[in-house]
Amino acid sequence: MDDTQDSPGYDIGADIEALRAALTAHGITLPSLGVDPLTLAGRGSRPPLVALGNCNVATARRMAEVLRSAAGG
Repeated sequence: MDDTQDSPGYDIGADIEALRAALTAHGITLPSLGVDPLTLAGRGSRPPLVALGNCNVATARRMAEVLRSAAGG
């Protein structure tokens, strides 16, 4: 996966919102989903990381279920 971008701003807000929408479509909410502040502050040559955050066991099970189903299992 290519994690570089042409612009130095690395605005990943649209990517986070797309992930949030995809998760929501499957009944999954990650309240802490956002930009990882440490990698955002680092301002290195790579875009900041997406912080998925913590979730409860029911959410983790739902995510595993959706991923298994998407993988054909």
